[in-house]
Amino acid sequence: MARTRHRVWKYGDSVNTDVIFPGKYTYTVDHDPAALARHALEDLDPGFAGSVEIGDVIVAGRNWGNGSSREQAVTCLLAAGVHAVIAKSFARIYYRNAINSGLLVIECPEIVDQVDSGDMIELDMEAAEIRCGGRRYPFPQLPEQVREIVEAGGIIAYVKKRS
Repeated sequence: MARTRHRVWKYGDSVNTDVIFPGKYTYTVDHDPAALARHALEDLDPGFAGSVEIGDVIVAGRNWGNGSSREQAVTCLLAAGVHAVIAKSFARIYYRNAINSGLLVIECPEIVDQVDSGDMIELDMEAAEIRCGGRRYPFPQLPEQVREIVEAGGIIAYVKKRS
């Protein structure tokens, strides 16, 4: 993964899966990516789905994705074009679902309080750092296999590629 630039969407602590993808749609919305994307974050930020652009990132506080193991909470963001979620911390099940689905998730607590929605950041996966406002914010390097899964587009694509 090369160095890339992204627009930020910023949210707070404890954004749960029911807010990321409203539970009322779990069994009523077709699993078509466009249908999922239309409801991404609608209860938290009604303008998100209509304004998010391919390559944007979400920057959030602690415990992003807590709650149920709703896979749509990951797939709706991917379908909306979100490149990554950067947070102070993640609920473990969300973190694993994100990797399995190919959504890049990065824990970097230091950047969260330094950016706002609309800011531009630069993500450098090789250097394991985020750049913004002339400053660098390091994050733990993702294990090689995790990077390969995300780059492949998820665990299923990764396994197919390796077979």
